[in-house]
Formats: sequence, structure tokens, C-alpha cells
Amino acid sequence: MEKRNARKTLFTCCGTHVLHDGLADIIYVLLPVLAQTFNLNFAQVGLIRGAHRAALTLFQIPAGLLAERLGERNLLAIGTLISGLAFIWLGVAGGFLAVLASLFFAGLGGAFQHPLCSSIVSSAYAGGGRRAALGTYNFSGDLGKFIFAGVTSLVIAGGFAWQRPVIGFGVLAVVSAVAIVVAFTIIGAGGRPEPRGHDDDAPKVTGWGIRNPVGFSALCGIMIVDNTTRNGLLTFIAFLLIAKGVPEKLAVTAIPVILIGGMVGKLACGFLAERIGIIRTVVITEVATGIGIFLVLLLPNLAAYAILPIIGVALNGTSSVLYGTVGDLVESERQSRVFGLFYTLGTLSGILAPLAYGALGDVIGIEAAITVAAFVVFLAIPLCLVLRPAVHAAAAAGD
Repeated sequence: MEKRNARKTLFTCCGTHVLHDGLADIIYVLLPVLAQTFNLNFAQVGLIRGAHRAALTLFQIPAGLLAERLGERNLLAIGTLISGLAFIWLGVAGGFLAVLASLFFAGLGGAFQHPLCSSIVSSAYAGGGRRAALGTYNFSGDLGKFIFAGVTSLVIAGGFAWQRPVIGFGVLAVVSAVAIVVAFTIIGAGGRPEPRGHDDDAPKVTGWGIRNPVGFSALCGIMIVDNTTRNGLLTFIAFLLIAKGVPEKLAVTAIPVILIGGMVGKLACGFLAERIGIIRTVVITEVATGIGIFLVLLLPNLAAYAILPIIGVALNGTSSVLYGTVGDLVESERQSRVFGLFYTLGTLSGILAPLAYGALGDVIGIEAAITVAAFVVFLAIPLCLVLRPAVHAAAAAGD
């Protein structure tokens, strides 16, 4: 794909990412409002959030598989349409069951976006620049979270009914579904993968199309280590700071402070990997994450708080490098399904990590549990050694 069309493809996928991640994160803003509106107890609040998360997790692999038949752009448009209709339904919901069902379908539609857009961007930049492109795409999702959650918060704080932004964003998603089909059709991206050719000597892609199973397993392992550390730290960092004597009102701002640094990291680390290499970038970010966590544990309260944005750069930056490497290890015809698998493993590890570190914190204390997380992140280093031959082989095959 020529560079101009590749940039158009990236721009369209970034816009889609802004929309879908924005829709997903306004749920956090809406939960207390929904609880008050429909008189929900905490169990019901957990259930409606869990319904969205479960659908998002369960349908990522099926989305990747189905895209091989329907085409990525068509399925991405269908998912966006489902999400839009689900949010419109949420805006007119009359009770708990309607809220539960609408958020489940919102999660179902949202499940299509990450694996399919990642596959489209990866294919568009097959000739080079994958990590920078996917880093930009990764950054756009965080941008969507801030914009959509911020707008929703301001609307509700201004005294307007919560249904207005919900229905408005739902209508935006429905319109965007049409725009996705039109844009990708004009660009010529996201169609059904073309067969390799009619040459008898051309190898036929079977199964999952993973060129180097050992290397891909190492990549998944690094991603799981990275995700468990990130989700464990984000869940319990405020508790750790409070235990260190940071005022509670300041401690609760730790997450947005880390995420601001994370936005910079997601964008910067993709470009860094293009300059110094995948393995070096991952080693740098993971070592920096581990050292940063140790510094938070050792430094006095306000000094520990001050380094949180720097930790965020390393903590979130690795993901851009990892996503950009999937396409190097997978046949182009199977990228959508493998991205579905990759994102599903990431989502599951993100769900399990807070449970595991929370249970550990109850037994040995929150500081000791975070110390374990700091050590766990260094497990990525030996996995990088396993990944390195696969990365070198992929680079040699591309030359």
C-alpha cells in the first residue's frame, strides 16, 4: 500500500479507536449515575460492568475469525453499528435488565475494534513503520478516553440528563459505521484477505498462520507480564501512596497522572522501536518500569508521587512495541484472528492480575504485593532473549 493510503488508513483507524475507547470509558463515568437512576446495589453495578467486559473479552477471537470471511472493514462497521445502537438503547433504558443487555451488546460491538483495526494498520505498514503506526493508533485510544469521559462528566456536572451524551454518542457511532465502510472502500483497505496467488509453488496458509510459534509465544508471555504488572499497579497504587502518607485526595489522582505519562509512552515507544529495535526498546521499558516501582516503594511520599508520570511512560509504552510486532510473526491472511487472540490474552490477564495482587496484598500487605509486581516485570527480559531470534528472522525475511 502506498504511503499516502497507509496514512489515510491509519487516520481512519485512529478515529475508530477514539470512538470505541471513548464509548468504553464513559461507562466508568455513568456507573454511579446509573446506580442512582435505577436504584442499583453494588452487586448489580458490578454485574453491568462485568457484562460489558465479558462481551469485550469473549468476542475478540470470533471477530478475527469472522473477518476472514466478511472482510475487516465490513465487520468493523457492523461492530460500530452494534455499539451505537446499544448506547442509544442504554439512553432510553427503563430498568436494570435493559441496562445490562445494552451494555453487553455495547461490549460485543466494541470487541471488533481492537483486533480488526490493529490488523488493518499492520497490513497497511507491512513495508515498514509498523511500530510507529501502531503506537500512534494506541495513543489515539487514550485520547478518546479523555475526550469522551471528559465531555460526559462536564455534561452531567452541568446539570443535564445523562441520557443526552449517551444517545448523542450512540448516534455518532451509527453514523461512523457508515463512514468506516465508505472511507476504507475508497482507500482500498480492510477487505477480505487476498489469496497468495495461483502459483503452484506458493505455500498455502493453514491454521493460525503463525510463522514462529516459539517467538510468538514469547511475545504473548511478555505481553502477559506487562499487562499483569500494569493492571496490578494501577489498581493498587493509590492504596500504596496512602499507606506511605500521601493525602487521600492527592493519592486518588495517581491514576490520571500515570495515564498522562502513558499516553506519551504509547506514542513515543513505537517510534523508539523503529530507531533502536524491538528487543532493546522492550528491555528498556520493562527495566525502567521495575526500577520505577522500586523507587515508588523506597522514596518518601511526595517524591514517590512525583515520579509517577515517568513510570507511566515506561509502563504503557511497551504495549505499542508488542502490538507492532504481531504482524512480523504472522501471515497477513491470519492477522485479524491472531490479533483477536493477542488482545484476548491481554484482557484476561488484565482481569486476573488485580484479583491475584489483591489476594496477595491481603496476605502479605500492599507494599510487599507491589514489590512482587516489580520483580515480576523483570521476567520479560529472558522472554526477550527467546523472542530475539524470531524478530531477527522476520527482519531478514523482509529484506
